[in-house]
Amino acid sequence: MDEAKQRAIASKGGQSVPNEKRSFSQNRELAAKAGRKGGRSVPDEKRSFSQNPDLAAQAGRKGGQASHSTR
Repeated sequence: MDEAKQRAIASKGGQSVPNEKRSFSQNRELAAKAGRKGGRSVPDEKRSFSQNPDLAAQAGRKGGQASHSTR
């Protein structure tokens, strides 16, 4: 499947939800609260980033490179 077709399909999924129902886009605090809740639901021994700071740093660099690669 070409990228344009994939984007069109993904866009339809987002468009199917009315703006007033998109709670995370409307309420950043609710999104942050959900993110914190999700992080707490993982036991400490399964939190690879808290157990391995080098892995966390590597992931951060990878994310930074990805977000800046189009500039």
